[in-house]
Amino acid sequence: MQVMTAMSGGVDSSVAAALLARDGHEVVGVTMKLWGGPSDTGCCSVADVMDARRVADALGIDHHVFNFGEDFSDRVVDPYVADHAACRTPNPCVECNRHIKFDRLLRRADALGFDAVATGHHARVVRRPDGTRRLARGADAAKDQSYVLWMLTQETLSRVLLPVGDMTKDRVRMLAAELGLRTATKPDSTDVCFIQRGARGAFLAERLETTPAAVVDTAGRHLGEVPAVQLVTLGQRKGLGVGGRQRPVYVVDTDVAAGVVTVGDRADLLTESQAVSDVTWAAGAVQGPVLVQTSAHGAPRPATLEGTRVRWRSPQQRVARGQSVVFYDGPEVLGGGIAA
Repeated sequence: MQVMTAMSGGVDSSVAAALLARDGHEVVGVTMKLWGGPSDTGCCSVADVMDARRVADALGIDHHVFNFGEDFSDRVVDPYVADHAACRTPNPCVECNRHIKFDRLLRRADALGFDAVATGHHARVVRRPDGTRRLARGADAAKDQSYVLWMLTQETLSRVLLPVGDMTKDRVRMLAAELGLRTATKPDSTDVCFIQRGARGAFLAERLETTPAAVVDTAGRHLGEVPAVQLVTLGQRKGLGVGGRQRPVYVVDTDVAAGVVTVGDRADLLTESQAVSDVTWAAGAVQGPVLVQTSAHGAPRPATLEGTRVRWRSPQQRVARGQSVVFYDGPEVLGGGIAA
């Protein structure tokens, strides 16, 4: 099988390529050049491209760089900025997976005659008795990435390989070391790949007009101010300029037009249901009892799906608008959407 393997310069995609080559597939490594600005993390730096190329050389496979920078700006960066302008809390990794890794790259693979695309994500593709496929959690619960891959449809799942999904991260690193790959001990990427560490505020300030806001409690009493309401998110505790209080306070509402951030107790964040928009299903719409996960490393909670509304079995914290809400049946992803 001819497999185009997305190589980010990290250990997971390095081992994914190695496993496929070992199993006799005709593997070509591809690194996507997505961002031309400053970057010190993720798959957007020059160093990561070089690491991917050197791993490909070590494995004896061809390596190419595809420049998808325009697509990345249009589909990931611009929406990220627009979401912040509207006080939503975006997940750019989800949008990159949706529009770049599992759309733009797949279309390029099709055009070049490849049979499949592989990545180093910690998740699995499983085939059900009825012949449909589902995305499932990876073997390493601490590294599972199924939450950011909820948008994969039947068509996509039939063309995607996830070679490290059945392995723990320790096993991945051990295998990389045995193969002498330079990425064996490379730290995992964190944060948003196109923003330098600690520079989110500066990045957004260059691209949107930020405005200050008054911080008030649920009774409307003035407590302080924040310099940029667009950088405040639901549930936030720190950076609100209201320290020294006996009890912690949490952001429970933001109003860009009025320039107001409302804070309250944790109980003020609880809700019995959550609206979800832009839902994608793995294999047909599902209603009734499900498990629902609302953050990358959060615990799934029991709920009932009623149309596009999640009805929690017990009250849960409201999900910030723009974040992913993912539906599971045990370890398998049924689908997901965006918190409305």
